[in-house]
Amino acid sequence: MEDFIVTGGSRARRPERDPSPRNLSAVRRYPRRVTTAEETASPATTLASARGLKAKLKSPDFRKWFVELVRFVIVGGASFVIDLGLFNLLVYGPGHPLGSKPLTAKVISVVIATLASWIGNRHWTFSAKRTGQKGRELLIYGVLNAVGALIPVGTLALSRYSMHLAGPLEDNAATVIGIAIATIVRYFGYKLWVFTGDKDAKDEAAIAATQL
Repeated sequence: MEDFIVTGGSRARRPERDPSPRNLSAVRRYPRRVTTAEETASPATTLASARGLKAKLKSPDFRKWFVELVRFVIVGGASFVIDLGLFNLLVYGPGHPLGSKPLTAKVISVVIATLASWIGNRHWTFSAKRTGQKGRELLIYGVLNAVGALIPVGTLALSRYSMHLAGPLEDNAATVIGIAIATIVRYFGYKLWVFTGDKDAKDEAAIAATQL
């Protein structure tokens, strides 16, 4: 049926709507879809990124760092066993030599475990970075270990008295977090302030001196 408009007693045909696509686009608008970087990335770009990551993992620097980290963890685990085992041996072992003096036994076990870990890290983990100043290394090493021993105490105190979290689960969680933080502090502290030598550079200098 045709539509008519009454104007002044006469009828006029209603103008038809323009069905052109231009008019429809003006009436109906859709939000523009934003493509993400992952969608616009081509397979070639993704493949290149994967190859770059694989090359980094196979690089000599990464392998050297990974071996160093594994050695550091092994030495740390061994020192922990020495500390715990010696403490229990002194307090609860045959004859109970320090059964009535647990704090003295703990000091002895910590000192011996620290010396053992220093020797292991100096001659194995960071053997390429050790210096000729053994006294300086041992002093700073002991300070870092003292700081590392206080960090779990601090996280436990924070959990107990500031956050008011008490219980076996909360205490152990706070202690584990503290040990993790202390391990990171020790590792980077050793690299920055204890084992700061460069064996490769010394070897190159010695070779150059012999060639003069």
